[in-house]
Amino acid sequence: MKEKVQAALDTVRPQLQADGGDCELIDVTDDGVVRVRLTGACGGCPMSQMTLKMGIERVLKDRVPDVKAVEAV
Repeated sequence: MKEKVQAALDTVRPQLQADGGDCELIDVTDDGVVRVRLTGACGGCPMSQMTLKMGIERVLKDRVPDVKAVEAV
């Protein structure tokens, strides 16, 4: 599942990079929780939680149905 999550995450990264940010896949738990680290401009952005939930999590859940949630670490 980690490979599928990474592939889906790679589709989101260009939008993050366009704004000076990025995200790094840290872990995928057995119960479907994806842990990512927001870096660059995304790391300190006040809108990062919205980006995480409405952007990254939405795309990952659409492309990898086993994903239950996305958390920033």
